[in-house]
Amino acid sequence: MKKRNTSAKPARLAKIKSFDQNGPALGEANVFGLPFNSEESEIVLIPVPWEATVSYGGGTAQGPEAILEASAQVDLYHPEFPELWKLGISMEPVSRRLLKSSKALKKEAVKIIEALSNGQELNSTPQLASKLKAVNSGSEEMIREVYAQTMHWLKKGKLVGLVGGDHSTPLGFFRALAEKYPTYGILQIDAHMDLRKAYEGFTYSHASIMYNALQIKQVTRLVQVGIRDFCEEENAYVRNHPKRVQVFSFAGLAAQRYEGASWKQQCDAIIEALPGNVHISFDIDGLDPKLCPNTGTPVPGGFEFQEITYLLSALAKSKKKIISFDLNEVSPGKGDWDGNVGARMLFHLCGVLAKSNGIL
Repeated sequence: MKKRNTSAKPARLAKIKSFDQNGPALGEANVFGLPFNSEESEIVLIPVPWEATVSYGGGTAQGPEAILEASAQVDLYHPEFPELWKLGISMEPVSRRLLKSSKALKKEAVKIIEALSNGQELNSTPQLASKLKAVNSGSEEMIREVYAQTMHWLKKGKLVGLVGGDHSTPLGFFRALAEKYPTYGILQIDAHMDLRKAYEGFTYSHASIMYNALQIKQVTRLVQVGIRDFCEEENAYVRNHPKRVQVFSFAGLAAQRYEGASWKQQCDAIIEALPGNVHISFDIDGLDPKLCPNTGTPVPGGFEFQEITYLLSALAKSKKKIISFDLNEVSPGKGDWDGNVGARMLFHLCGVLAKSNGIL
């Protein structure tokens, strides 16, 4: 892979001099109201407006745009990363083609889910089998597009993050990382394990993302944090792969703290469980539902915002290297609260990514 591209730095420096970081975001600005394009930025964000296999609440396909809109309200002075904005952060345009495809395929997926709920077999009719094939094929196209975009920016030496969409969206991202890093691990912050194989018949279901990720041999370790809803199939998978998957359930962490453990001690244990290279996969429902009330599959419990930012910052200060991240399952609902929380978590994720890579 190429080293980080510095040819666009003069253009970025010129924009920094003329940019008022204390002023309101301009209408034509990029994410966080910043004036930089992706070539000028150190951090490039790939939006993936996708929710084709969502089986409960919907709306996460609008997550990237909701976060983008809310990001204009995020003040650029971050006490922990005061110079972050000067590195340049850019979000690529949201793909209207992917959004349209997701909407069409979701209609087909709903029919499949309804058929299953009525006791039908997936291959009981040619029509049902055809719909399933279309959803899986469309998901494969999305994965290939995400892979191509990720490889494009990695080859240019950028730090890359993904903004979903449902949690199926980063599989192409994971495959691209596997071409750059011989081995890496995933820190998954989530209410769910996402270890079901082809959930509801969908090979690339949002509930199967970590099962699919673990089919990539370069992914040597999965550390799940905040889990509080899973099935026997997933629990069995964890039991059968103790060297590859470690779970810090929300109930387990809570019980330890009731008995005197500190969050710092628990964060140290989580970080210790990770390998040298770490991708952060953040499902917003890892947070308490009061912070993400419109997310598709909310579960009681969950972390406070500052608990997660503390964990992420501790990881950035450790000897482990954060190589990338994804942020998923933000669904805007009727208001802008979910997008607001997502945008602020996204800014912190950008900060720890930059910090861990030594450019802050």
